[in-house]
This record gives sequence, C-alpha cells and structure tokens, in this order.
Amino acid sequence: MATEIIDMRSRPSFLHDFYGATPGTKEYDVVKWLNRRVGAKDDEHFTRSKTIKGFVDDVRGSGIQTAVVVGRDIPGIQHSNDEIYKITNKYKELVGIGSVDPYALGSQGAVKEVERAIKELGLKGINLEPGFGAVPTHADDPIFFPVYEICAQLNVPVCLMSGPTTPNFDHNDPAAIGRLARTFPNLSIICYHGFYPRVNEIIGVAFRYENVFIVPDMYIFLPGSHLYVEAANGFMKDQLMFGSSYPFRPMGQSVEDYQKLGFRGDVLDAVLSGNARRVLKLT
Repeated sequence: MATEIIDMRSRPSFLHDFYGATPGTKEYDVVKWLNRRVGAKDDEHFTRSKTIKGFVDDVRGSGIQTAVVVGRDIPGIQHSNDEIYKITNKYKELVGIGSVDPYALGSQGAVKEVERAIKELGLKGINLEPGFGAVPTHADDPIFFPVYEICAQLNVPVCLMSGPTTPNFDHNDPAAIGRLARTFPNLSIICYHGFYPRVNEIIGVAFRYENVFIVPDMYIFLPGSHLYVEAANGFMKDQLMFGSSYPFRPMGQSVEDYQKLGFRGDVLDAVLSGNARRVLKLT
C-alpha cells in the first residue's frame, strides 16, 4: 500500500439527502443503486457516516490520510462554505473545497465569496458545476471567468464536475476544458468524474494542457477507464489523482481496488497522494 493516500472527492452522508442521509427516501435508494452500478460490495456502507465522528472513523479505517470534502452550490444541493469549514476545521484528516454560484451571487459577489472562502476560511479550492446550474452551460462560459481569474490570482485550483450523470450530455464535452485551459494557462483545473465516458477526449486535453488534472473517482472502475491508467503510466503521471467519490463508493474498497488497476509503483504514489498534495498545496 502507498505510504500516503489523499482522497480528492468525498462527502459524509449526513451532509445531504442526496448522499443518503435519510433512510426510506428516494435519494437513499439512488445512493444504493449508484453504489451497485460502480461495483460497491456493500451498498449501505455510507450509513457509517451519519455523524462527523463516523465519517472520520471511516476515513481513518480506510488508510486514507486526507479526505477532501467537496462543497456544492447548485439548485437543490447547497453547502455553504461555512458549513464545509465547520466540517473540516476540527480534523487533521479533512480539508475543504468551497463552491460558489455566479448566477445567484453575481460576478462580484462570487469573486468576494471565493476570496472569503480561501483567505478567511482556508479552503483549498473552488468547485463549480456548469452543467448542473440554474442555467446549464459549458465550463468555458464567460459567466465563470471572474471566478477563474480570482482562483488563478489566489493560486488555488478550480474543480469542475461533469460525467455521465450530467443532465445534458452536451455539457460533458471535454473540448470546453481545452478552451478553458488555453484561456487560463496559470489556473489549475481539476476535472471530477474524469468526463467519463469521454475518456480519450479528456486525456487528449490533458496531453495538450499540463494545467488540467483528472480525477476519474468512481468511474475509473467502469469499462473503458483503463485508458486513464495507461495515460498515467505514460505522459499523465503528474495529472491523475485518486478519489473515492464517497458516499457513492466505499473508501476502503476503492483504495484496495485502485492499487490493482495496473499503475506502476512510482506512478501509484503520485496518483494516490503526490499530485493532490502539490496541486492543493498541502503541508
């Protein structure tokens, strides 16, 4: 096992019904369903994180040294940056990624909230979900440019989430990431869900732009995802990162399964921790 593991995408179940907070709800059943779809052996493992103590215990028990708790600010799922700070502040195992919604806050309001989240709360980056917003769009929509600019100035990454659950599959097009990376060459761009299933295309974008980082998380265990591993064993060693996507896949199982995917030894260390530590600037 690698000496250090940083989980780039994790959320405790108590955070929202979408993560399985409430048994007997439709959302709870969806979490179980998605776990089964991505190969979870236990489709109710997430019940262990009904409390913050249960969540941290699961992190520790999985051999993960640092879990990145990702905030969201989209219609229907909203975690304030203060909430993410409160969850992560008291535990050395947890760090937070904030979020903003330029549609709700306006450009100036979004920039101010990014500055507050990073400078005052100490969060490590900003999560945006262009395809899931009130006005679904592409990642290179100019409405997000002020957020990208301030993140680049503050030297923190922006995280973009897109994958097969994107409401409009057109918004899962990696070409937008290429245009964004070209426009903001000093911005670190983390791609959650690895734009699966458009694996070849996002790998091509990462080949061209070294400021693009890929976190396939739970989708690395699905058909066609061996190309992520093949790319990491070649040019993309410094651009791929581990993520469990908890609560949609068990942390411990994901750690074990990841190490059987065929990464070279030196690559595995970079993917499981080195790249995340560098991009998030963890001390």
